[in-house]
Amino acid sequence: MHPNQQTLEKFYAAFAQLDSATMAQCYAPDAAFDDEAFSLRGHRQVTGMWHMLCDATKARGRDAWRLEYSDLHADDVSGSSHWEADYRFSATGRLVHNVIDGRFTFSPEGLIVTHKDSFDFWAWSRQALGTPGMLLGWTPFLHNKVRATAAANLQKYLASRA
Repeated sequence: MHPNQQTLEKFYAAFAQLDSATMAQCYAPDAAFDDEAFSLRGHRQVTGMWHMLCDATKARGRDAWRLEYSDLHADDVSGSSHWEADYRFSATGRLVHNVIDGRFTFSPEGLIVTHKDSFDFWAWSRQALGTPGMLLGWTPFLHNKVRATAAANLQKYLASRA
C-alpha cells in the first residue's frame, strides 16, 4: 500500500472512532479543506473543524454515528476516497445519511495538503433540515446560510479552545 494511501486509511479509521486527535496528525501545517459547508485554511481551522464535529457527535449523537469508507487510492501526489456517514445533525437532531467523495493532495512527507469533499447538498439539506431543506436546499440562499452558520460555529469553538 502506498504511504499516502496509509495516511488516508489512518485518517478514516480514526474518523470512524471519532478520534479527531489522530485525524489532525494527517494534515500538513498549511492544509486546506473545502466542502459544501466549510472553506478552511491552515491546520488550526481544518483540524478544529474535525475536533468540533467529533466532539458534537460524541456529546449528542454517538448513538447514531457510523462511518464506512472505501475506494481509498493514493499516489505520490494525490488521492481519493469514498465515504458514507450516518449521524444525528446536532442543530436539528435529525438523522442524516451522507454520501461523500474526497479528493486529496499530499506533501512530500505524506501529509494531507488539500482535502475537498463533495456531496449532494440538496439531499443533505432535506435530511438535516427537513422541510426548509426540501424547499430551499437547491438555492444559493440556504447554501450560503449553512456556510455562514458553520463558519460562525467553528469560530466560537476555536475561541473556546484558545
